[in-house]
Amino acid sequence: MPKINGNEIRPGNVLEHEGSLWGAVKVDHVKPGKGGAFAQVELKNLRDGRKLNERFRSADKVERVRLDQKDQQFLFETDGMLTFMDSETYEQIALPVDILGDRRPFLQDGMVVHIEYYGEEALNVTLPQKVVCKVAETEPVVKGQTAANSFKPAILDNGVRVMIPPFVGQDEDIVVNTELFEYVERA
Repeated sequence: MPKINGNEIRPGNVLEHEGSLWGAVKVDHVKPGKGGAFAQVELKNLRDGRKLNERFRSADKVERVRLDQKDQQFLFETDGMLTFMDSETYEQIALPVDILGDRRPFLQDGMVVHIEYYGEEALNVTLPQKVVCKVAETEPVVKGQTAANSFKPAILDNGVRVMIPPFVGQDEDIVVNTELFEYVERA
């Protein structure tokens, strides 16, 4: 695995540090008036979610890790485990539900997701950025409420609460951003 200098760390890089795998979330390059420059890096543990703030000088060498990405199809959920299938080899893998965190409601039957692997270990599951959902419950439109930024609360068919424009009604399909939990457009 390639070693990189501390000042070459970028957000999104995966590093091996202190015997574990860490993803660089935020990187600030600091040049103090006295002393050498350094990179202040916010790291997130890819296995247990812990966060860590670390300083890397340009002379420090860090191990950069490359993760393998595979597109896999979601099949079903049983006993808190999600089963995915590799569309090329038809090999199945079961991962715990909490690997998705609060994005779990957006996972739909047959959906193709990106799974990042370190060797044989699955570390992260990325859903498509946009998903079509049905509005299960929302308030009716109030006449005269046409202000540009007036949104109303809605509950989707998967139980997630989002804010939608007043012209969208109940039982309509909408596109939702799975990263920001926001309305994008009508489907």
